[in-house]
Amino acid sequence: MDSINVIELFKELASIPSPSLKEKKLSEKIKEYTYINGINAYYDEYENLMVKIPKNDDTKYPLLFSAHMDVVGNSSPVYIRKSEDGLYFETDKTRTLGADDKAGVASALALAIYLARNPEIKHGGLEIVFTRDEETNMTGINHVNFKDIESENVLVLDSDMLGNFEIAGAGYTKLDIEVTTKLGGHSGNDIQDKKRYNAAKLIADLVSELPNGAYKIEDGFTITSCNLGSIIAGASDIGIERIIDKIKNSEEIQKPYSKTLVELCADNVINTKAYAHYSLRSSNRKYEDELIKKFQKEIDKFNKKYKELAHAQLNIKIHMPPFEKSENQQMSKIAKKAGEKLNIDVKVQSFHAGAETHIYANKTNKYGKKFRPALVGVANIYSMHSENERMEIESLKKGYEFIKEIFLEYNK
Repeated sequence: MDSINVIELFKELASIPSPSLKEKKLSEKIKEYTYINGINAYYDEYENLMVKIPKNDDTKYPLLFSAHMDVVGNSSPVYIRKSEDGLYFETDKTRTLGADDKAGVASALALAIYLARNPEIKHGGLEIVFTRDEETNMTGINHVNFKDIESENVLVLDSDMLGNFEIAGAGYTKLDIEVTTKLGGHSGNDIQDKKRYNAAKLIADLVSELPNGAYKIEDGFTITSCNLGSIIAGASDIGIERIIDKIKNSEEIQKPYSKTLVELCADNVINTKAYAHYSLRSSNRKYEDELIKKFQKEIDKFNKKYKELAHAQLNIKIHMPPFEKSENQQMSKIAKKAGEKLNIDVKVQSFHAGAETHIYANKTNKYGKKFRPALVGVANIYSMHSENERMEIESLKKGYEFIKEIFLEYNK
């Protein structure tokens, strides 16, 4: 059967710099491959690249693959080489390799070319979405017209290890706590007044009572967690103006900047405002709601204790919705079968981070059916997002065969 060398395809695509929102040269190269192979490809209004191979068997159903074209890095040249042991692709250590997600892009494109060159293979259709700007703000996936997509099952080729088949992922919610007090004052003259609560001290006491870390773990995987990102106090608006002035006009500002910031904050003021910022991750809405209720319970206790002299407020902002496990696990079974055939250890699991799967999981297709996504690993990628990024060459070969076998198994 006529195929394409996925390793050479990866090298060609990875050699094209494609930082977020500057993916045009890469998308044009992809489109060139689709054109010469007679594959329908078009840009949507946001210049995501949509690829479609129509079904040739009406008894079967389409399958969607998705990969993002942008990489962490800039527009500088990408010099790809093999590692000294010959097992990995890497760069000359001046920039990222971009295997995240050129491994996924190359695998999906190679599969499309394979099907185009082998029309005798009966299938229900292949759809591919090559998105922009995944690494910064996910604006690409958020601009996709999902009503143009017929598939229900979606394989997002963006995990970092071959055989990962991740069927749930944590959403990302931001929790902000603000503590205010009625009476401030001078840290010397007014320090003896017991009604003058210091907001910095109060928020430290409050935070010590709040949950932090893993909240729910199932089958060895963290399902729900929260993390304290920062506490800030002692920087009133007047104080901030003073700090900014010093930053502009003084050589006092030295690394670490956070330590310098603390030193510049006023220590002769009884603070009236303090802030704490948390991230909450969960792939289960029930557990997330439970955890937020625990936060609110402690804040209510705080407000009851301090009544009119101090007040705490919890603000909640959903940054990314969770990707919850679907009851239909057809694709997990298919992936397991494909893995057994190719001697790939398929790990069906959840992951505790965000990806484009989360957007798909909360959208519906052309027919109003909710998408069933999974995050799939097609190569072993190490130190991604750094100049030390490297990709195991043989793993990409197996990864491509893996998604090909999944597609064939799906269409049996």
